[in-house]
Amino acid sequence: MSIVLDGSNGVTFPNGSNPQAAPSKVLQVVAATYNTQTSTTSSSFGATGFTATITPLFSTSKILLLSKVSYRSYSSSATNAYGGCSWFRGGNALQATTSYENGAGFSNATTADVRGITTQIVLDSPATTSAVTYTLNIACNGGTQAFYICEGNNFYSDVILMEIAA
Repeated sequence: MSIVLDGSNGVTFPNGSNPQAAPSKVLQVVAATYNTQTSTTSSSFGATGFTATITPLFSTSKILLLSKVSYRSYSSSATNAYGGCSWFRGGNALQATTSYENGAGFSNATTADVRGITTQIVLDSPATTSAVTYTLNIACNGGTQAFYICEGNNFYSDVILMEIAA
C-alpha cells in the first residue's frame, strides 16, 4: 500500500488502497462456531451463548453477518412445532422482529418434530469503532413447544462477520 505525504493534507492513501476510499472492500473477517445445545420454551426471544464480536476499523463500515444454524422445533403435544431465531446487537434484533413467528429460521410445521438448518444474511450499520457483539436469540410458541439449536451437541452452527468499507 502506498502512502502520500504532503504538507497540506497530511498522510493520505491513493484511491484503491485506502479502505475508506475504496467502498465494498472486505476489511476484516471474524468467524465463530457453536455446538452447545441450547433450548427455550419461551415465546420471548432469549439469548443463547452463540456470539461473535468484531471491532470495526471505521465508523462508516457495514458489517455483513452470514450464519448457518442447526435447529430442532419440537412439540410434545404431537402437533405444530413453532420456533425461530434472530441475531441481535445489544438488545435490538437485526431483523425487524418482536415475535418468534417473524424470526429468521422460523419453523412452522404441522408435525411435532422438525429438524433443519437455517441460513441468515444481514447487513448491519453499527456506526462505531468500538467492539460490536452479535448474539443469536431463540424463541418458540411456548406451552408444549421447545426450540433447540445444536441439539445434543452433535450439530454445529457457524457465523461469519465481515467488515465492509462503506
